[in-house]
Amino acid sequence: MLIDMSTSRPATSAPNTPHTAHTPNTAHTSGHPRRTHDDAPDTARLFTRLTTMDEGAERDAVRDEIVTAWLPMAHRIAGRFRDRGEAIEDLRQVAALGLVKAVDRFDPERGAFESYAVPTITGEIKRHFRDRMWALRVPRRVQELRNKVRLARRELAQTPGAPEPSTADLAAHTGLTEDEVAAGLEALESFSTLSLDAELPAGDDGYSLADTLGEADVSYDIVVDRESAKESLRRLPERERAILYMRFFEDMTQSRIADRLGISQMHVSRLISRSCAQVRQEAMGRPGDGR
Repeated sequence: MLIDMSTSRPATSAPNTPHTAHTPNTAHTSGHPRRTHDDAPDTARLFTRLTTMDEGAERDAVRDEIVTAWLPMAHRIAGRFRDRGEAIEDLRQVAALGLVKAVDRFDPERGAFESYAVPTITGEIKRHFRDRMWALRVPRRVQELRNKVRLARRELAQTPGAPEPSTADLAAHTGLTEDEVAAGLEALESFSTLSLDAELPAGDDGYSLADTLGEADVSYDIVVDRESAKESLRRLPERERAILYMRFFEDMTQSRIADRLGISQMHVSRLISRSCAQVRQEAMGRPGDGR
């Protein structure tokens, strides 16, 4: 629980006090039990002094003293997020950054520092997980959908024996569309990535995830080009179509084509160049250059 830093900690009773041994029990039996952490120091006077000081080395020293005093609390909060895929040292650094922000923004006249610092530090750590711990960069909108769907699914599943909520149930509970819920559900499973070299769990064939992925088929490009040129080839005169067929499908030389048709090789070359240019222009959506 949070403590009121506007008052000092209760001092330990003197040995001569008759009820010294019963003091802890009195605190637990009161109507408003108070729990203090060993890492919650009394820095009320330092904060009061900090607010009256101008920028400079002396003020920085007081600020550093406050941060150092509260650093164990920041480390304790960081410890709540251990075992979530991030090193505890990195979490402590993030928590320390949140502590510095809390010290800089805190107004002693608005309450106890701990009640302001705890949510500030916790929010900084959660923001770190949200923005830095995704294996792939996920848009902020999708991250927010993920959080809404996660909370809604947990709330709907609180009733013992309740079935797994459907997409429609989650949409009705959150006010999101079913497409948004689907995106949030996908994001729930996308916090980490799986190596393409990872072996598939089913079967003993040793196949990896990469073996299940398709590859670009160059034949598709050939099909597209062939279909694009088909109509243009049909519009060519019969002699030009015959020349192209002999040259590109029967692999005949221009000299042999010229001998078969009884024309010069130079004329065959001109017909091939002109026919190919016309087909190319029409296949690319350009008007022909005429004949």
